[in-house]
Amino acid sequence: MQGPAGNSSRGLPGVPPSTVVSGAGRCESGALMHSFGIFLQGLLGVVAFSTLMLKRFREPKHERRPWRIWFLDTSKQAIGMLFIHFANVYLADLTEEDPCSLYLINFLLDATVGMVLIYVGVRAVSVLVEWQQWESLRFGEYGDPMQCGAWFGQCALYILIMIFEKSVVFIFLLILQWKKVALLNPIENPDLKLAIVMLIVPFFVNALMFWVVDNFLMRKGRTKAKLEERGVCCLRS
Repeated sequence: MQGPAGNSSRGLPGVPPSTVVSGAGRCESGALMHSFGIFLQGLLGVVAFSTLMLKRFREPKHERRPWRIWFLDTSKQAIGMLFIHFANVYLADLTEEDPCSLYLINFLLDATVGMVLIYVGVRAVSVLVEWQQWESLRFGEYGDPMQCGAWFGQCALYILIMIFEKSVVFIFLLILQWKKVALLNPIENPDLKLAIVMLIVPFFVNALMFWVVDNFLMRKGRTKAKLEERGVCCLRS
């Protein structure tokens, strides 16, 4: 007849041994991609995209982007954010502690250090594009008539910027050994941990990030003024 120790070593029927050993409240490896985690990610995506729609309606009427231009601008950001999200999900499984905590740390670093890196990257690319006069690669400009190649080129540049940002943040994470930090250990409910890292915190931070980055990627007022000035000069001539 086995005692309690023997039962605990075998685990409970139908429950993975890792869940029993790690204890209740532990955010398991792979939990971010379980059904509840995926549901929260989808809900966050809808909320985040709604923020960009709100931003469009807040633009002055005479400067408001047509829906097609708005979609081309925001789709680049959506693809870049999906890359960052899945990179964070993958990196979260590298922790020795709590993957939910590491995901949250990665996310907060992306929203602070990462925002600065994205701004620097967009500015550097924009300077290079202006210097080389690559008109189709100016962020937010797609030609008249609209060219799909311009969107693909700008999207590729933005993804390269996001790869640069994530690489720097990852090195920063390794140097400071933050992968051993467990911010959410005091919280015992694993579903609550997922809700915090996948919805509650990102809801507020993503709203700010999407709003600011959209300003980086949309056509700049200075460029609009140049185009108008060229149009006036052409009419005079």
